[in-house]
Amino acid sequence: MIKFGPSGNCEAFYAAGYKHTEQAAEFCKSLGLNCYEYSFGRGVNMGEAKAISIGEAFKQAEVEISVHAPYFINFANPDDEAAQKSYGYVLNSAKFVKLMGGERIVFHPAAQGKVTREEAVQKTEDRLKILRDYIYLNGYENLKFCPETMGKTAQIGTLEEVVRFCKIDNCFTPAVDFGHINAREQGSLKTVEDFKSRLEYMISELGYDRVKHFHVHFSKIMYGGKGEIKHLTFADDVYGPEFEPLAIALKQLKLEPYIVSESAGTQADDACTMKGIYNSVDI
Repeated sequence: MIKFGPSGNCEAFYAAGYKHTEQAAEFCKSLGLNCYEYSFGRGVNMGEAKAISIGEAFKQAEVEISVHAPYFINFANPDDEAAQKSYGYVLNSAKFVKLMGGERIVFHPAAQGKVTREEAVQKTEDRLKILRDYIYLNGYENLKFCPETMGKTAQIGTLEEVVRFCKIDNCFTPAVDFGHINAREQGSLKTVEDFKSRLEYMISELGYDRVKHFHVHFSKIMYGGKGEIKHLTFADDVYGPEFEPLAIALKQLKLEPYIVSESAGTQADDACTMKGIYNSVDI
């Protein structure tokens, strides 16, 4: 079943007097949303008891939880010691999503740095093979580790690169941020065919079963010559992308992803808007 939900807590959550992540479960359910992404963006700073408490709240509300691993992961880092920390960030995120009862860990693959694009991509691929080994050694192979498409041209994470990384092993599932793709490609996503061609490419490379329940981030994003500048809300009518063409493409291809809104402050509202659009489009 397709799922819609917010990344973190929106302005309306706090305006309603809520404070704790446990309360986000019932908040999402009350809006008709059925997934939620918790961000460890600035580090995994949580006790096990808190993770279990969050997990119980989300299980009771029947809202699926995922996590975003720390933003400073970089599997192309030329320093092996720094790369070792990246393994730890992903694996620690996996430990805590499991305690929360979730199964998805989204992570940023890498930055290009001062080497060539192919050197950075190859280094990332080599290190993700090592990560795969760590995943199996720790018994996390039933979780979904989701390398994300990135919004800045200096970052590793084109759709093709993410698909390449996912070919390493079935434990990797694509996290496709359509706002990022649109930003790094200067507004490339406009028509149903623009979205459909990307989805069909993933299916042709990874197979339908691997792609059916892939991970999605969606928001409108301001961009410049080097790609992403900042996340916007659905009120924006300049940068895009629009969700309706993606909704049609998903229905046409019978895909049922986990769709997370990363709008700036209106993420729950915009997740509801996406759900409404998806339910209203007719193919």
